[in-house]
Amino acid sequence: MEKKYMERLIGKYCKIVTKEPGEDRANVVTGILEDVDYKDGFILIDSSQGLGCLRINTIVAIKPGKRRPKHKDIKNDEEALVGIGTLIVFIAMILVAAIAASVIIQTSEQLQQRAQSVGTQTIREVSSGLMIEDIIGYTNEGKTKIEYLVIAIRPRAGSKDIDLSMITLSIQNSNLSVLTLNTSRVINVNTDNKSVFHLPLSAGSNYTIYHNLSQGEFALIATHDYDSSITNTLGMNQGDRAYIMVNLTAIIPDESGLGVRKSISGSILPEVGSSGVYDVTSPSVYTTRVIDLW
Repeated sequence: MEKKYMERLIGKYCKIVTKEPGEDRANVVTGILEDVDYKDGFILIDSSQGLGCLRINTIVAIKPGKRRPKHKDIKNDEEALVGIGTLIVFIAMILVAAIAASVIIQTSEQLQQRAQSVGTQTIREVSSGLMIEDIIGYTNEGKTKIEYLVIAIRPRAGSKDIDLSMITLSIQNSNLSVLTLNTSRVINVNTDNKSVFHLPLSAGSNYTIYHNLSQGEFALIATHDYDSSITNTLGMNQGDRAYIMVNLTAIIPDESGLGVRKSISGSILPEVGSSGVYDVTSPSVYTTRVIDLW
């Protein structure tokens, strides 16, 4: 091989084919041709195995080529940018999922608390309330008008304690009247062992429970109050019984009370729970002063 051709390849990456005398197969060596020594008959090549020498007389052919990179380079950081964008999207998806999960959990907890509260209130509304047991009227001396009315009440089965100071009584005749409890007119039925319609405001008093009872209020008589909850705290619990007394002469002033064959209706509404409803008609003749209307 001529000298001028070998020198042209110095510093280039080459593919060198060699064949030793007596061998049938040729060998291939790749690397950078560093120098050519014609005097000693060697070439200096820098291959992947290191710096080495090949005898010139064993070289069959030399072909220049391009060196293959060991690792693929990232061109202009394009792949790195794509990876960072993907990571940002992934983190954003995690954050959105976490926020959505937090909102769903908070909403479910609020709905659970609300449902529990509504359920408790519904049970209380259904099971609590007042029931009317009896309605009795008291006439004037001439037995022509019912002047006073008492309504016997008790708690419904399974009812919670009822605050009697918060109940309202409606009476409908020619007009609609709404009455509330006069807390100074709450006494026990056994006071002086008098009739219900003649109970004194206090032991030995000359004033009865219905004395000066106005149109917009009613009195309360505890008929069964074992723990004194009615007279002490105005609270009615299971087993308690009471009478509500109203002054019909004040409620129906034009007729000075309820005449014969007259209807009267209304309801007793507690603060919580079902109300007691009544609708009665007076008899055609008042034979006694105490008239059973229910």
